[in-house]
Amino acid sequence: MKEFMVIDSDAGVRADKFVAAQYPQFTRSALEALFDQKLVQINGANAKAAQKVKPGDQVVVDESLLKTKPPKIDLPVIYEDSNVIVLDKPAGVLTHSKGALNLEGTVASFIEPKVKDMQGNRAGIVHRLDRGTSGVIVAAKSHDALSSLQRQFSKRKAKKTYLAVVEGKLSPKAAIINAPILRNPAKPQTFKVGAAGKPSITEYQVIKTFAKNSKEYSLVELKPQTGRTHQLRVHMAYVGHPIVGDHIYGHDGEHLLLHAKSLEITLPTSERKVFTADLPASIKEFADV
Repeated sequence: MKEFMVIDSDAGVRADKFVAAQYPQFTRSALEALFDQKLVQINGANAKAAQKVKPGDQVVVDESLLKTKPPKIDLPVIYEDSNVIVLDKPAGVLTHSKGALNLEGTVASFIEPKVKDMQGNRAGIVHRLDRGTSGVIVAAKSHDALSSLQRQFSKRKAKKTYLAVVEGKLSPKAAIINAPILRNPAKPQTFKVGAAGKPSITEYQVIKTFAKNSKEYSLVELKPQTGRTHQLRVHMAYVGHPIVGDHIYGHDGEHLLLHAKSLEITLPTSERKVFTADLPASIKEFADV
């Protein structure tokens, strides 16, 4: 338990905002769980997030949730040495938590025992895959290895190849999508194509086209030449062929059918290697491959 006294300058502030100010290392959305689980009291009574505080109020926070360790998870290891670890991330697993509060196992929590001289919820994370995306992801075990790998990604020396099932039949069967991407001001958690955006390039190649439940779909190989957030999802939706299961840029589905098939990088030892991950059952079954 930790106690805080409301002072004059905090008069009229929402309780959730007041608590968030006491714990700047946590996101405000993460701290909502404290109110949901009745772990915040004001003057001895359970507090509501929208409740306004007043000078002299005694705010008590039960910090047990904030100190909770994420459950241990076991992730498939493709390759590991003293510098890096390469994983086959299953769909549904987060790359890292959004703040200091982490209540589920992530790639970051899995590699935490292996990481040296780095701390925080993103320690060792070089790049990220969306929760719904499966496949190859590399992490660093040391700060030097992290810097080496991040330079490759920023200078476009890391080569990534994805496979995805998209809606419809693409024409032409191979093309380059060159369309800048920016954050969508109407929905800040999403992105869109726009002239003011950052340069974004994706190369695609149709592997096969097939019908399922009277609808046409295509299995495509995607090679992003840039690394914008949600780039492949935004670009495929932009050309009218959203990735199946993309509830943000396309339509609802049981799974996002997007898989990081391979990653070519230069290890800190200067050895160039290509790492691959087999297609998950969700894509194999849907595309019959």
